[in-house]
Amino acid sequence: MANKKYLKTEHYDATTTADLISSYTRILDTVGEDISREGLEKTPERAAKAMQYLTQGYELDASAILKSAMFKEDYSEMVIVKDIELYSMCEHHILPFFGKVHIAYIPNGYVVGLSKLPRVVDVYARRLQVQERLTDQILHAIQDNLNPLGVAVVIEAAHMCMMMRGVQKQNSMTTTSAFTGEFRKAETRTEFLSLIGKKS
Repeated sequence: MANKKYLKTEHYDATTTADLISSYTRILDTVGEDISREGLEKTPERAAKAMQYLTQGYELDASAILKSAMFKEDYSEMVIVKDIELYSMCEHHILPFFGKVHIAYIPNGYVVGLSKLPRVVDVYARRLQVQERLTDQILHAIQDNLNPLGVAVVIEAAHMCMMMRGVQKQNSMTTTSAFTGEFRKAETRTEFLSLIGKKS
């Protein structure tokens, strides 16, 4: 049997890719690298494609994602999706931050396909971000489209801008939270935090 070559097809905007390649080439040259050496020959192109992938959230629509899988349902108890993996980039230093997102909502006539909540996280995480704004964007996307009785979002993340540079605190974690509706009540919020393993 003939050997088959592995072929991975990726599609990127040609103009954007060319512009980014030029920019990354200048950056590498400016910091003193030899851009002609073997290890760096394709780095500007790889970085250009990576940046487009990591910022693809600008092209995505959280409302369309949620509305594509909304179903009428009488269920009115808390729905939780926890430990959603998060990868984003700090807009201040363009360095990664990563961690977990915990989301809960109390339906008000409609539920949404569970896979859509992680997709909403990616819509906003795949942009240059700050954790505080990311938390609010996820919250409001769910509240505005599902109109539930309440939404809760908690994000726990480690920031490379704190770990690799500046204060260099490798074990620090940042937690942000946002609540609407029923989750503003202490009892409901405490139940949610207990279920995701956080202390109130």
